[in-house]
Amino acid sequence: MNPLVVVPLFVITAVAEIAGCYLVFLWRRGERSPLLLVGAAASLGLFAWLLSFHPSAGRAYAAYGGVYVASAVAWGWLVEKQPPDRWDLIGAAVCLIGTAIITFGPRV
Repeated sequence: MNPLVVVPLFVITAVAEIAGCYLVFLWRRGERSPLLLVGAAASLGLFAWLLSFHPSAGRAYAAYGGVYVASAVAWGWLVEKQPPDRWDLIGAAVCLIGTAIITFGPRV
């Protein structure tokens, strides 16, 4: 697969999932309106729809996991103002290396 297509697709998919879950989190903590659940449902629906664009469900879900981990670290930093420590960054990098191996490794 073309990395110029796959990488942005993984990132957009991760943002849709994290945003949907975060909206539920905000509502559940009682800080926001229940209308956030509508946005959460739409975002999570977008997440599921975007996953359907990947060529192999099993492989895509496995590879996507690494992107999700790295995106969650970035989300915590950018949205929740919790800067990652070196272990967060190392863990995210290891996950992204695994994603690259799964996604772009040679197929026999």
